[in-house]
Amino acid sequence: MAEKIIVIDAGTTSTRTMLFAADGTPLGSAQREFRQYYPGPGLVEHDAAEIWTATLACTRAMIEKAGGADRIAAIGITNQRETVVFWDRATGEPLAPAIVWQDRRTAADCAALKEAGHEAAVRAKSGLLLDPYFSGTKIGWALENWPQLREAGDRLAIGTVESWLVFRLTGGVHVSDATNAARTLLMDIGRGGWDAGLCDLFGAPIGLLPEIAGCTATVGATAPDLFGGAIPISGMAGDQQAATIGQACLSPGQTKATFGTGAFILSASGTRRPASDNRLLSTILVQEGDTRLYALEGSVFVAGSLIKWLRDGLGLLSSAGESEGLARSIPDNGGVYLVPALAGLGAPHWRPDALAALSGLSFASGKAHVARAALEAQAYQAHDLKAAFAADGVDWAELRIDGGMAANDWMAQDLADMLDLTVERPDFVESTALGAAMLAATGAGLYPDLASAAAAMRGRTTRFTPALDAAKREARLAGWQSALAKVLAS
Repeated sequence: MAEKIIVIDAGTTSTRTMLFAADGTPLGSAQREFRQYYPGPGLVEHDAAEIWTATLACTRAMIEKAGGADRIAAIGITNQRETVVFWDRATGEPLAPAIVWQDRRTAADCAALKEAGHEAAVRAKSGLLLDPYFSGTKIGWALENWPQLREAGDRLAIGTVESWLVFRLTGGVHVSDATNAARTLLMDIGRGGWDAGLCDLFGAPIGLLPEIAGCTATVGATAPDLFGGAIPISGMAGDQQAATIGQACLSPGQTKATFGTGAFILSASGTRRPASDNRLLSTILVQEGDTRLYALEGSVFVAGSLIKWLRDGLGLLSSAGESEGLARSIPDNGGVYLVPALAGLGAPHWRPDALAALSGLSFASGKAHVARAALEAQAYQAHDLKAAFAADGVDWAELRIDGGMAANDWMAQDLADMLDLTVERPDFVESTALGAAMLAATGAGLYPDLASAAAAMRGRTTRFTPALDAAKREARLAGWQSALAKVLAS
């Protein structure tokens, strides 16, 4: 009997496939890292073929663990969102590097479009700002600068990572879900389709883009020879929307923060599309059938990748987990602050040109101070976003956190202390994969709707309550604002 769910979680540094029972119980996981390519300053690329190879291997391992394809009710997919892939629809092979969401190569293009007065119109339709983070300018740049894409003509297919994986899994279905399409700068999120004016502005031909589907739609089935039988693909969402769903934040005002490679905070707003006067983003949270739910979002570009950089780039940590012990080993930050603008600054500042800064160092400073400053930076960035959300009329009652970095108890408590807010963490922190499982289970008919799936599949949680003196909180925030101001002024 087909009662299990497979989830493909295509992240920024690795691909993982997870196996779930129908009640949300995790049953297994297989993961493979793939290379990050940095061909120049501000440039970040992936090889889409590596992503596919890793996905295929991990998925086969979990299907074998489940007992075969006939035991799988559906596959769900969640993915790094704004990364864009270019491939040949005849051969299924990539035609160019995938341009990653962290890539800043179109910063000058975005600045020129802002200078020309286009941002207000772009925001009105897409809900997004003019920033190289999003896919639209990446597509225009690629078509202008990579001749093999122009030479491919109608054979060229363009899509975000879930679109690429569905194409390869099904042997030719070219589709994207509404949440990923909403991150391209090319979609009118109120109307629900690609917008011809936006596509023309960014130089992205509509005919090369995928069809947009709902998040619980069955978009196709896997080619039978891949896994020993066809499996329906019945749930898709970008990673941050999937995490919000996995945290059961579907009602207006419910808020989650995912601390993965970056940090992304979404607050649900129901069927009402939110507006922001504080440079937050309006986005589609989920589309179920023809009904779209929206969210207000704040995006921070550097979170877990900062700890990875301390480990791999600077050699200050032997493992990411070591950061918690180092933070606990000292009584305070010693005046050391780290503004983690290694890929520019996201919300609410939106400064792609900003550079990271480590300040307050003295001979008394050690690697524990640097590690603690990196963890503290997550709470400071969240605090800045909380203020922006509140100014837009969305004040958080509590915060539900997830992602690999959220497993750090010291950081979770520091969030509660600096936000002066209860922070709730699920015992199973992989909410992104769980949200995709909820979507797939709904699409497969195991639950009547997404709300029912979320209620049934979300597990137990741990709560962290504020325990820091208000004066100490304000002193730390003042130090952060001073360090941040220097970065913004440079």
